[in-house]
Amino acid sequence: MTSPASVARTGALTALAGALLAGSLAAGPAAGHPPASLGTATPGSARTILPGLDAAAPTPSPAALAAQLAGPLQDPGLAGPAAYVVDALTGKVLLDIRGRTPATPASTLKTAVATAALATFPDARLRTTVVYSPPTGAAATAPGGTLWLVGAGDPTLTAAARPDGYPTPARLADLVHQVRAAGITSVSRVIGDGSLFTGPDRAPGWRDNYVTDGDVAPVSALELDAGRAAPGATGARAADPAAAATAVFGGALRMAGIAVGSVGTGPAQPSAHQVAAVDSPPVRVLVRKMLSESDNDLAESLGRLVARHRGLPASFAGAVRAVTGTLAELGLPTAGASLYDVSGLSTSDLIEPATLIAVLRAAVLPVRPALRDLLTGLPVAGFSGTLGDRFTSGDTAAGAGEVRAKTGTLRNVSSLAGQVVDADGRLLLFAFLSPAEEVSGTKAALDRIATALARCGCRAPAAGAPAPAR
Repeated sequence: MTSPASVARTGALTALAGALLAGSLAAGPAAGHPPASLGTATPGSARTILPGLDAAAPTPSPAALAAQLAGPLQDPGLAGPAAYVVDALTGKVLLDIRGRTPATPASTLKTAVATAALATFPDARLRTTVVYSPPTGAAATAPGGTLWLVGAGDPTLTAAARPDGYPTPARLADLVHQVRAAGITSVSRVIGDGSLFTGPDRAPGWRDNYVTDGDVAPVSALELDAGRAAPGATGARAADPAAAATAVFGGALRMAGIAVGSVGTGPAQPSAHQVAAVDSPPVRVLVRKMLSESDNDLAESLGRLVARHRGLPASFAGAVRAVTGTLAELGLPTAGASLYDVSGLSTSDLIEPATLIAVLRAAVLPVRPALRDLLTGLPVAGFSGTLGDRFTSGDTAAGAGEVRAKTGTLRNVSSLAGQVVDADGRLLLFAFLSPAEEVSGTKAALDRIATALARCGCRAPAAGAPAPAR
């Protein structure tokens, strides 16, 4: 027989899922909105925080919650993880195991750059352009000039004729069509311009095999299909994404009947005029894609674009300063953070688990509604993104559909940070960071902790009453 608590919990989850899918948790942009405190919410604002959740649901007892998680946390495969659990409504800390000790976050760090981008320009689109300079003294579209493909930091630009899936990316084919429509029939040179970003294209702490294994492309403002050999391809990324994108563009122009001379890379001439442009999906949609798929190229691009918005260099160092600066302006703690990138790929990155939780809580509270896209982008256990193939075994299946979390895996860390509604209907935020090497057993051990948290009916027993059985 279904218990009243489980019925209430299912209703809360259904309402939450409906609100997320309907977009009611993603209200208008917050760019330019003054920083505001993200302190404790009042119980009366619970419906504003997340519709369907009961503010009167009992808050877990820290002692009972610690007892519930003690076994899973002691799994030897996790090598003694950090663990931090907070009640989303009140901010009360329910479990703190080295929660304020900086640790390597891996891709859970992407929640930080997601927050910075959503707080800065949630509805902006990244515009890739083509500009043309005709031969000296010739008409604007006279043949024989130079055509530049100018990157805007959109690694989702695709060579696919009919892209599958969501969101629909900007297409190289549309740029080619517009060039033809402008009346350009031949060019002496086609040049790719990725100069919007500056500095090194790999960060300290990036392993040499990241590019060859296909984890990330060298960072460039001009990429096609994230530096992959073809749309949907896997494996190694291009060593020079701008050059690779320009070569494909040149070939597409030829296929369209436009004569092309040499192909290379370099900055566009300021006097060149625009003849074509395509826009990415809105940044809020790119953020959801980045979080769901753990897209490193998008993370680094968004970080650099936030840096440019703040007048900082569009480099690794500039992106780190921009992201941490934005978090600080939002009232979120950044003390102890020592970062070398914003994707979390660097094995040298350090951040407090408590900071990750503060970032998640900022998206839950009503102060900054534009941040809600952080929640909609989190993978759903057993269903989507990087959690789609997890929470499938007998001891974790109860977490499927219940846990929404950002994953993180590197050679020296396996992590999980996200949210769950517990068995009493209380929304909890958690971060579990293990200093263990990534293996399937490590991921399963983290999933067991999150599942135990989802199953927790950890209210304090009434005076004189026995503790509830689990």
